[in-house]
Amino acid sequence: MTDTRAQFRPDDHPNEHFLLTTIVGSHPKPTWHDRARELYEDPEADFDESDWQESLDDAARLITQEHDRAGLDVVSDGEMRRNEMVEFFAERIEGYEFNGRVKVWGHNYFDKPSVVDRVAYDEPWLREEYEFTASVTDSPVKVPITGPYTLASWSFDEHYGSEEELTYALADLVNEEILDLVDAGARYIQIDEPALATTPDDHAIVGEALDHVVADVPEDVRLGLHVCYGDYSRIYPEILDYPVEEFDLELANGDFEQIDVFKEPTFEKDLALGVLDVHDATVESVDQIEANIRKGLEVVPPERLTVSPDCGLKLLDRDVAYQKMANMVEAARSVEADLDAGRIDTVQH
Repeated sequence: MTDTRAQFRPDDHPNEHFLLTTIVGSHPKPTWHDRARELYEDPEADFDESDWQESLDDAARLITQEHDRAGLDVVSDGEMRRNEMVEFFAERIEGYEFNGRVKVWGHNYFDKPSVVDRVAYDEPWLREEYEFTASVTDSPVKVPITGPYTLASWSFDEHYGSEEELTYALADLVNEEILDLVDAGARYIQIDEPALATTPDDHAIVGEALDHVVADVPEDVRLGLHVCYGDYSRIYPEILDYPVEEFDLELANGDFEQIDVFKEPTFEKDLALGVLDVHDATVESVDQIEANIRKGLEVVPPERLTVSPDCGLKLLDRDVAYQKMANMVEAARSVEADLDAGRIDTVQH
């Protein structure tokens, strides 16, 4: 598999070593953008499509620039155009319909969709998001996309009668979407499969689905897989056979208790290490994040380590999310300097 990391190294990078810093996905939405959505969804409000589009663009521009200001090497718009990681895509896939909101955890609800007919790809899902984001930044842009197994698992199936069959049908649609994003210029795409961690016995289904997802994707496109909040020992080392270059894993929330899972057998892919706990509103210090980054260097050499939060930051206050990112970048640059100076021992494989 081609090493795609070099294309994301800034020309003015200050250190010889390069730890790629990026986000996982969602970012807290500005309060005014949430209010704009309320007005847009209120049939009595004097707030039309053009008003809503202006709010989407303004929010996307603002958060992309916050990522830039924090110093991230690869940015996104923080998913300002998306309402939820399954709803957003189900609204754009033929064969889905919605029947009302269901409670998922705590006081959180989502509009769990139903598959009532054969799923089909009608029009691009994320091209507008990618092209706008790329137009408001000079930094490379990462595009997260919900994977087919999670889309299937977090939906009601009233047509296929087999979650496996539905997953593979959705995988072909995700593949069409990724090829369209590549045509638009995207070179860093992250497939989100949080459902895998909760149903690890289905790792073979996810693997076969990924074979569909990556078909005909050019070798210079960086493909990552994000998995979070589960027992990684139940899917490792099997996931090493997946056709992706990078695994983005949540480990800070569990105080890195699972880091040893990935030491034996050897972790042969790139590791995007979660070094920020997105469920803790306390901003980690630079020193703490440096210690977290060094945990990753126990698993992979620096040229295969990416630094990111555990997951999307959307549940945090915006100022907290920003400071966490800024501290993360400062910590990564500090660790790079220590690597340059030979002050850190690293694994060699």
